[in-house]
Amino acid sequence: MQEHSGPKVLAIDDDASVLRALRVVVERSGQAFFGAATGAEGARRFAEVRPDVVLCDILLPDGSGLDVLRHIRDASPATPIIVMTGQDSSDAAIRSNASGAFEYVPKPFSAAGIADAVARALRAAAAARDPRPPATPPPHPVDSVLIGRCPAMQDVYRAVGRVARQRVTVLVLGESGTGKELIARSIHQHSGRPPGTFVAVNCAAVPEALLESELFGHEKGAFTGADRKRIGKFEQATGGTIFLDEVGDMSPVTQAKVLRVLQDQAFERVGGSEVVRTDARVVAATNRDLVAMSAAGRFRSDLYYRLAGYTIHLPPLRDRGDDLDLLVPHFLEQFRRELGIEVEGLAPDAVERLRAHHWPGNLRELQGVLRQAVLEAPGAVVPADALRLPRSAAPRPGGPGDDAGLAAFVRDRLAAGTRDLYNEWLARSEPELIRLALAHFDGNLTRAADALGLNRMTLRKRVEQYHLRTTPAPAVPSPAISSPPATA
Repeated sequence: MQEHSGPKVLAIDDDASVLRALRVVVERSGQAFFGAATGAEGARRFAEVRPDVVLCDILLPDGSGLDVLRHIRDASPATPIIVMTGQDSSDAAIRSNASGAFEYVPKPFSAAGIADAVARALRAAAAARDPRPPATPPPHPVDSVLIGRCPAMQDVYRAVGRVARQRVTVLVLGESGTGKELIARSIHQHSGRPPGTFVAVNCAAVPEALLESELFGHEKGAFTGADRKRIGKFEQATGGTIFLDEVGDMSPVTQAKVLRVLQDQAFERVGGSEVVRTDARVVAATNRDLVAMSAAGRFRSDLYYRLAGYTIHLPPLRDRGDDLDLLVPHFLEQFRRELGIEVEGLAPDAVERLRAHHWPGNLRELQGVLRQAVLEAPGAVVPADALRLPRSAAPRPGGPGDDAGLAAFVRDRLAAGTRDLYNEWLARSEPELIRLALAHFDGNLTRAADALGLNRMTLRKRVEQYHLRTTPAPAVPSPAISSPPATA
């Protein structure tokens, strides 16, 4: 049998004209072509040739192409299989993808479309063959609450350790999606309070008219529809911890009642006069500037001081350095278990796309991107084109003058339901503004600060915050992110 050193493509189709057309496309692209007219012949040729990519029709004379697909997948899970069919139905596409097809191409197909699908399949096959670091367990248990080892997260861990067993109210500050509830759960976990007494309330998700009843409960007949007494979250959390997320969204009336609970550990249910006592420990969180809101009269300053008995600042994902190397394998392993899909890690180009992204949605965005990538990946290695990153993941807008970039960023964040758009845009634009000013003045902090209208110390803090350099430095290649292969 003749040996072929280049990429090999096997096509299985009972239509001789289709095989001839495929041969022209494949050989024109520089790959070796092998053809088969039946499923049995295709299975035999696969064992002989060991192709890099397989093209297979669904309707074959001796059975379904999906049976051939499953046979090949069992023999070689890393081989990408492109399914072709003239059936005009969504069912065929769904069944193909559910069976593990790399791509589904309806007939009639174009030469360019086939060439593109084969090229992508070859890249996926090459990524699956690339040597990866030896399999090691994730550095944290899959069910671990907190992941990260950057200096900012080490400060967070120390803060949690200091305050967990103290009877003090904690305020967790951070952007949306940074994991504020995880911090609250960790505080409760290490507090010594009963495990089952953690109660979380998202103050922004409950309609204002119902939030008071949600927190404090109500008596029967307190309002229309109150046909029975209801125990509120504060009462449910007695002996444990209540987590008040998005406290900046509470109405003045609710703020007053929460203040009383913090002062007296007592409240009345809506529509009642009985004083209910609770020793629930309060952990609150927000992505808003409560100091500014207090100064503007939109948040009670006395409540702010009560909530901020101890403050923990949670860093955004973009400021967590190499924590991405820990978070990605952790989430991939989590989704492998959750979805039952074998996944080993990311292709190098996928790693670069993750590193280039600014992550305005933080951990929540990273989880969503990786979950969808695991579902869409054609094999055990996730390629870059499986990462559904928004348009704003491309070059970051340099500032207000970048109208197209700014418009795309605003659309994406509004579509994601953000409640902190101004600060997200500022955090996205400010680093580039400072970088350009420093570059213009050859890293001179004093001159750059003068041009920016900042004092020198403020600029230095910004430089440290955004990990910018005041002098040019050569690029250092980043290590590839990978996840350990699944075990049976």
